[in-house]
Amino acid sequence: MSSVSVGTFNPGQRSEQAEARIAVVLPCYNEAATIASVIDSFRKSLPDATIYVFDNNSSDATANIARRAGAIVRSETRQGKGHVVRRIFADVEADIYVMADGDGTYDATLAPTLIELMKRNHVDMVVGTRADVTKDAGRGGHAFGNKIFNRLFSAMFGRQFTDIFSGYRVFSRRFAKSFPAVSGGFEIETEMSVHSCQLGIPTLERPTPYGVRPEDSASKLRTFRDGFRILGMFFMLAKETRPAAFFGAIGMLLTLIALGLSMPLVLTYLETGLVPRLPTAILSVGLIMVATVTAVCGLILDSLARARVEAKRSVFLSYPAADWSK
Repeated sequence: MSSVSVGTFNPGQRSEQAEARIAVVLPCYNEAATIASVIDSFRKSLPDATIYVFDNNSSDATANIARRAGAIVRSETRQGKGHVVRRIFADVEADIYVMADGDGTYDATLAPTLIELMKRNHVDMVVGTRADVTKDAGRGGHAFGNKIFNRLFSAMFGRQFTDIFSGYRVFSRRFAKSFPAVSGGFEIETEMSVHSCQLGIPTLERPTPYGVRPEDSASKLRTFRDGFRILGMFFMLAKETRPAAFFGAIGMLLTLIALGLSMPLVLTYLETGLVPRLPTAILSVGLIMVATVTAVCGLILDSLARARVEAKRSVFLSYPAADWSK
């Protein structure tokens, strides 16, 4: 195992004198062409780590190949990377979690560097940001989507991350065990990033090489389908984490529509004293009422969201920080 000791844990956890346990966790779906080489690369880079492969209903020989390569293989029957990550954090016991994809696009030789960054800077997540991500199987749609979503994330949640979709991450135990994952698919990385921004969890980024898949390995990401799912996750997380701004924006939009519809009626009334389009007037009043109710709901939900943040922060802090200085 690693020669660095961790800090004191709660009852039932490992003692202060125990050495840090490192787990390499690889979510996989039909990665028979690459999984053996990925396992071998991480074993060479982190010889003391335990390597887990979580197979997500692969129709090829991914699980058997991983088992022959010496990894601990477990299965998650619910389809989607989010379900796999939730299972990983629930079942795997470790002090340091190194998560990567099983497609061979991430550089395993940099795993010790990412771990050292986490220890030296006392952070709870290090993200290996992807260099040359635009070369992902030559897909320009993926590159464009990455740029748009990263900018949207910065505008909505802050500038803590520059690559919210990277699957190459190192986590502390307290992050893994306190992360309340709710998403089921590729949007899980977005949820991790929002969770970190919301709670103010200390994180770091480090650029890493990003390779191209082998010709016999196909990407599981679907540009439009998964893009819409990620966009939906953005708005869902905005509703959950910033309800005052979310519902306030809806209320403002409805108010502007109502004003646009009612302005000609007001001008006509001022000139003639008549309201010629009564249905439009009723619609405008109705929109103003709905906008008011929406804004009030946002203010109420904002108080509940603050309470949820406090609760999640308490759960996060219930896991003591590792003392890497020992």
